[in-house]
Amino acid sequence: MNDEADEVQAVRDRYARRVPQDARYSLRNPAAMLAWQERLRVMADLFGQVGLPDLAGLRLLEIGCGTGGNLLDAMRLGFAPDHIAGAELLADRHAAARSVLPAGVRLWQGDATATDFGAANWDIVWQSTVFSSLLDDAFQQQLADTMWRCVRPGGGVLWHDFTVDNPRNRDVRGVPLARVRALFPQASRIVTRRITLAPPIARAVTRVHPLLYPLLNTLPPLRTHVLAWLAKP
Repeated sequence: MNDEADEVQAVRDRYARRVPQDARYSLRNPAAMLAWQERLRVMADLFGQVGLPDLAGLRLLEIGCGTGGNLLDAMRLGFAPDHIAGAELLADRHAAARSVLPAGVRLWQGDATATDFGAANWDIVWQSTVFSSLLDDAFQQQLADTMWRCVRPGGGVLWHDFTVDNPRNRDVRGVPLARVRALFPQASRIVTRRITLAPPIARAVTRVHPLLYPLLNTLPPLRTHVLAWLAKP
């Protein structure tokens, strides 16, 4: 088995160890709901900042689309179902995504680095908390190169991931902004927003009162995630 296949199998194993339907990430949890609302709000603002106010005509591909939640969010923001697509490694998650997304949304199942999405075929290629689950540097770079090839000139990579390690979870690692820049050295412009109150803090304070989330989230050192746009010249 080569190194790429080793890492692909390792990712499958890591996800198999995760708690299914973890209540911490349910939108019924105030901390998760507030983080989700913040992410959508900042994403909408970011699209406007980088010159993408009208999303309906843009083609978007998500790498690691999971059960389809992010693609549903993309439609809420204005993307047309016939113009969006997703790729998911895990068969059960792919099946769950297929069950909730409109038929016009195209989905692939399998290793994204071995899938032909079409070179320079997409306005936006999106990843959300995928790279933090990849512990092999070479495979991270391979996936980043795959994403970059898919983006048309004038488009970009939409990046969302956390930047700090979780000492309680050896199956993930933070991806600092310096690493993001190294993964996409050809990006002509990088626009970043630091978001998301550290989840352990968020869960603790929202048990007291949900309004403590936005209050503490005004402190940048307590934010653990980065939302970024990496423009392709």
